[in-house]
Amino acid sequence: MKLHMADTKQRVVLITGCSTGIGRALAVEMRRRGQRVFATARKPETLAELEDELLTALPLDVTDPESIAAAVAQVTERAGRIDVLINNAGVNAAGPLAELPLQSFRRIMETNVTGTLAMVQAVVPHMAQQRAGRIVNLGSVVGILPTPFAGAYCASKSAVHTLSEALRMEVAPFGIDVLVLQPGGVRSSIADTAGRDIARFASDSLYSAVFSGIEKRTRASQEDPMETDAFAREVADAVLGARVPRRMRLGTGARLLPTLAHLPGRVRDVALSRRFDLHKLR
Repeated sequence: MKLHMADTKQRVVLITGCSTGIGRALAVEMRRRGQRVFATARKPETLAELEDELLTALPLDVTDPESIAAAVAQVTERAGRIDVLINNAGVNAAGPLAELPLQSFRRIMETNVTGTLAMVQAVVPHMAQQRAGRIVNLGSVVGILPTPFAGAYCASKSAVHTLSEALRMEVAPFGIDVLVLQPGGVRSSIADTAGRDIARFASDSLYSAVFSGIEKRTRASQEDPMETDAFAREVADAVLGARVPRRMRLGTGARLLPTLAHLPGRVRDVALSRRFDLHKLR
C-alpha cells in the first residue's frame, strides 16, 4: 500500500547546510512542529545547542561521497526511514565571470549542483522502497533572472531548477514529490560568504573602476530581507501539507524579479548594468 505523506504524523526530515540561515531556521521550525529532524553541517558542533530528543546534529559535506553515505546510513539506522530531504547546502562567490577563479566556480557547482544530486541519489532508494517521500531543492530567483557579478551562483541555481523539473517526472512513479524553492531576499550569511574574496577585484582588474558594483551585488539579497523564521514557517506548511506544490517563491523580490526576466533582453541588460554600475565602464 502506498504511504501518503499526510498519513504520517511525524516525518523524518534530513536537512543539509544547517549551520546558519535558512537551513538552521528550517531545522528549528520542523522540530517545533514535532518532526524527527536530522540537521547536518560540515561542522556539526555549530548545531550542538539545538540538539534534543527530536533534533540530531550530524556531520555532512555534500561534496564528499563517504560523508553523504555515512549521514544517510545514520538517519536510516536511527529513524528507520527518510520522509523528507531538504537540499539547502550551498556556497557563493561574487565577481565578474571573466576573472572569477576557476576553483571558485568549481566549488560553487560541486556544492550547489553536484552536491544536490548526490544527496538525491543517496536518499531516493529509501523513499522509493517506502513508495513515498518529498525532496525540497533550494534554487533562487537569480536562477531565473541572472545578474552581473554573480554569474556562477546564478548558473548553479538555474541548473538546480532544471534538474528538479526532470527529477520530478522521474521519481513521481515511486510516490516521491519534488518541491523547488526559489527564494528572493531572505536573511542569511550568504552576503558575507559571497564577499569574502572580492578584494582581488579592487585593483588589477578590468572591473576595478566599478568595484562598488561588485560590493553592491554581494549585499543585494540582504537589503530588507524576509526573516528566516517567517520563511521557514511557510516552507514547513508546504512540505508537511497534504499536497506539496511544485514551486515556491518567497522573500524580498521573489515575485517581482522573475517578471523582469520576461522583459526584452536589451532592456533587462541596461537595467541590471545600471543597478550594478557596469554602465560606468563605457
